[in-house]
This record gives sequence, structure tokens and C-alpha cells, in this order.
Amino acid sequence: MAAINKRGPHQWRAQIRKAGFPPQSKTFTTKAEAEAWAQMTESEMTRGVWVSRGEAESTTLDEALSRYEQEVTPGKKTASGEKSFIRIWKATPLAKHTMATIRSTDIAKLRDCWLKDGYAPATVVRRLALLSHVFNVARKEWGMESLVNPIEAVRKPRVEDARSRRLATQTPLINDGKLVNAHASRRTEDGELERVARASKSRLLPLIVIIAVETAMRRSEIAALCWEHVDFVRRVAHLPRTKNGSPRDVPLSSKAVAALLVLQNLRDKDCRSTQETHNADTSRQIDQSSYCVIGMRCDAITRAFERSVKRARIAYEDECRVQSKPIDKNFLIDLRFHDLRHEATSRLANIFPMHELTKITGHKDPKMLMRYYHPDAEYLAKKLA
Repeated sequence: MAAINKRGPHQWRAQIRKAGFPPQSKTFTTKAEAEAWAQMTESEMTRGVWVSRGEAESTTLDEALSRYEQEVTPGKKTASGEKSFIRIWKATPLAKHTMATIRSTDIAKLRDCWLKDGYAPATVVRRLALLSHVFNVARKEWGMESLVNPIEAVRKPRVEDARSRRLATQTPLINDGKLVNAHASRRTEDGELERVARASKSRLLPLIVIIAVETAMRRSEIAALCWEHVDFVRRVAHLPRTKNGSPRDVPLSSKAVAALLVLQNLRDKDCRSTQETHNADTSRQIDQSSYCVIGMRCDAITRAFERSVKRARIAYEDECRVQSKPIDKNFLIDLRFHDLRHEATSRLANIFPMHELTKITGHKDPKMLMRYYHPDAEYLAKKLA
């Protein structure tokens, strides 16, 4: 039998001691609540379905998030982005609640607030996915077997982030195996990539753009590519680590090879300059093969591209005004770096069949690949002719 004791004017403590189970106790504001809890717990123990709720009832969400950040996040490829989501959840009022007291209604209210504040549905879904994984890890690995994942009962916002952005016709950035001068004279007939490259103040961004649009590689894959994985003889770039976890080999077009050769020349100059600073230490040699091809972080690539797009748009508008030409409202508008992967996939789809294209782009699901394939209607019409 459970022991029900009065601990204060408005507190009743229920204690259960049963052979084969750890002692259980909980405090309530009324005697009826204490008796009901004790009766339910003893019944579960008798039927063999009892699980301990102590851990879930004593651990706050803030504490669970901190443990998750220490034990789980470091092993993920998206660790940096996940840490920002953890900070967001810690800043919410729910962080002070215990894991057992968080309900789906609490999550739904927070979801609605985020959407009302203008956050994209995809952002809200990713935040919810993080918290859902925290609850699942706590239930499966941290001894909170009684814990119920409240996110599973919450309706997720509809995400409609599929894009069909294609690039306007462009002047080649690589001509006869050489990089076109990014600071050449301005021409209103130039395409979007040519203008972005010319507006860039970075010597690397035009080359990064070429590699992206010629190989369909992701931004993270370009940033992590090392020289030891570039085979100029076979014209293949090996990607040992990718977003979906499967390594793959990417074929290199002539333009991609030319861009990489320009980068190699820049690397050799930098390495010679670095080696000269260590002439006093003749035993020190620089291992050039382990160098990253680009030497820029993913976020740096994105920021550089966005700045170049803005500068290119301003320059385009100025040129149109000077030459009294109409301004295209869509030209250099809503252009993202990831759109280069869309563009590359759509171009490669004109060359390779679907089963070969998936090997190049790294898509395991053909349905996902179709989100990146946006053929030009004019090209399809010519095939009908």
C-alpha cells in the first residue's frame, strides 16, 4: 500500500515501496490527487507496464538541450546550424518546463507565433524537427521511457520551397580554356552569371560559380573539395563526404577543368609565397595536396555571391538608364547560389539519362532530382520540330 502523508497546509506526498521496483514518491496539492497517482502507479507495477517517470519529470528542456548539444550535435554534419536552433529553443518559455510537462498544445502555440512573426514554414519545420529528435533521444537513450514526443501530434506547416529559377542567357565565363576577364567592358547583353562574376571583388567567386554551374555540386561540397581528390587525368572530382552520406565521383567538363587549373595556378603562387617565408626552416615542406581547392567557408561563399548579385543588379539598372533600354524586372532578382545547382542539373539532363544523372548530382530519390530539373520550354519545342 502507498503511504499518503500531509507535508504542509496544501501539500500531500504519496510514497510507494514495492518489491522489485525503486521507491517512488510525488507531492500533490490535494489528497485525492495523491491517492489517484498512487493507485495508478501501483496498478502499472502489478501489470508489469510501469516505467519510471522520475527522469522526465525532473529534467527541464533547457537541461535536455544542453546534454543533446554535448552528446549528439557534435557528430552531425549540420552541427553549426543545429546549435543556433538549440539557442532558439533555450530562449523560449518552454525551456524552463520539465520534459514530462510539455504538451503538443504548447508546441502548436509556439509554431503559430513563429509563423505569425514571418518565419518561413521550412524554418519552423526544421526547428520542430530538432526538438522532436531531442525527445526521441531522451526516450530511447536517456532513460525517459515514459516520455511522449509532443511534436508527433503537432501539425507541421506546409513547405513549398521548390524553385524553378533558371539563369538568363549568358556570355561564357570560360573561353578557350581561360577565364574571361571579370572586369571587362560592360555589355547589357551579358547574362546573369557574367554580370555577377564581373561585379565580384573576389578573385575566387567567378571560379566558384563556374565549378557550381558545370558540376551541379553543392556549396558545401565545393567548399570541402581538396586537391588530393581532383584527378585532372581522369577529369573526375571525388567527394568523400556529401550531404546524404554517400561518397561520389563528379565528372568535370572542359570549363570546370579550366576553372580548376586557374585555381591551381593561384594555389601555386600562394604556396610559393608561403614557402619563402619559411626559408630559414629548410626542413619544413608544405603539403599542397591536402589544401582545399577554394579555401572559403560555405557562409563566406553565400555572402560573397549575394553581394555580387546586388552590385550586378545596380550596375545593370544604371546601364539600362544610360542606354535608354527597358529594365527587366526579373533580371538578377531572387538569384541564390543554390540556383546554380538547379541550372547545372537542368543542363546535364539534356546530356545524361536519369540513372546517370543521379550519380552525378548525388540524388538517391528520383523525385528529389525532378525538383532540380527545369527544362527550358523552347528547348523541348525544338525537340518536337
